[in-house]
Amino acid sequence: MNLPNKLTISRLILSVVIIFVLLFPFYLINVHLEPVIIGGIRCEIKYFIAGGLFVIASITDFLDGMIARKYKMITNTGKMLDAIADKVLVDSVLIILASQGMIDTIIPVVVILRDIVVNAIQMEAASKGVVIAAIKSGKWKTASLMVGLVLVFCYNLPFEMWNLQVADFLMYFATIMSLISMFQYYFMNRKLIFSDNEKK
Repeated sequence: MNLPNKLTISRLILSVVIIFVLLFPFYLINVHLEPVIIGGIRCEIKYFIAGGLFVIASITDFLDGMIARKYKMITNTGKMLDAIADKVLVDSVLIILASQGMIDTIIPVVVILRDIVVNAIQMEAASKGVVIAAIKSGKWKTASLMVGLVLVFCYNLPFEMWNLQVADFLMYFATIMSLISMFQYYFMNRKLIFSDNEKK
């Protein structure tokens, strides 16, 4: 197993730890994570812990791709693991944060629906020997989503103290870009999708 794949595996492990931190009832084992007051905002420690782990996991996502491309370590196994790790990390966090009232429920619904549709298009293209490259709107969606999630974990601090809802803006912007990129992927590849002839 090469270094990029090891980084991807570490992201999967970190994703499981984040899920554990966000969902485990620590009071059952007599562990009480007392909230702290920052700038007049009552903050639960578990979100800061999960947010820090999320930042580390996101860095591994950047590093594994960069190293794989630079040193020509790209493998089919690596691509599969990377896709799985990304979905486990982001989708699980979105669902949990929505269930705990930290973000609007529509956000994970749209983002996950978009990923399902785009993945289906990419799989159909791959079956016909065509590789679909990432598009700019998809990159904007990913960037705004990752930064927005970090701010959500941090209770939108320090912007919350100035009543600037940066976290909400980025999360809704990512949702809008998810829809835009989904339709762009579809319209750019609709002829390929409905073509009965596989590319030789």
